[in-house]
Amino acid sequence: MAKIKICGLKRNEDIAYVNELKPDYIGFILSQGFRRSIAVEEARELKSMLGSGIKAVGVFVNEPIENVCLDFIDLVQLHGSESPEYCAKIEIPVIKVLKPDMFDQIKDYEPYVDYFLFDAGCGEGKTFEWNRIPKTIKPFFLAGGLGTDNLREAIESINPYAVDMSSSVETDGTKDYDKIKEVIEIVRSTGNE
Repeated sequence: MAKIKICGLKRNEDIAYVNELKPDYIGFILSQGFRRSIAVEEARELKSMLGSGIKAVGVFVNEPIENVCLDFIDLVQLHGSESPEYCAKIEIPVIKVLKPDMFDQIKDYEPYVDYFLFDAGCGEGKTFEWNRIPKTIKPFFLAGGLGTDNLREAIESINPYAVDMSSSVETDGTKDYDKIKEVIEIVRSTGNE
């Protein structure tokens, strides 16, 4: 069964939602300048309220390496042009995001990362052609335009380790309990019929 990541949490209510609905991972956007960015101290406070079975991912874009080595996150997600050498310096599990224009570099990164995340962009909710996903020995997260209309197809046809959603579980830019609940139910039921 695919695991679930809900990304871009910002509010106490978001933590309450996920503590009840229990995705496997949540994400905090810790590089500034993005719509869902939050300060490190805000993320630390939210993490302190997070249920013990849910892993917190810190999402970064082209940050100095000292900014990503935080003691309260469980995994680092690198969403920029970070090099394989940069990935190798991080001591907790690394998720490296590859967009279609980087798919040909996958072998360069494989020795230095724990997971890949295949995405069309940077949180815009756009899909890409899944048949372009490169072969890899690493488990991978699938993101980009996933929602109630295509989640089941994505899981059944691509067999990702995890699916990652943000904008599709929001209403007017904030996380929506009912939408999170619906996508989690779809994911947990897919492949179990």
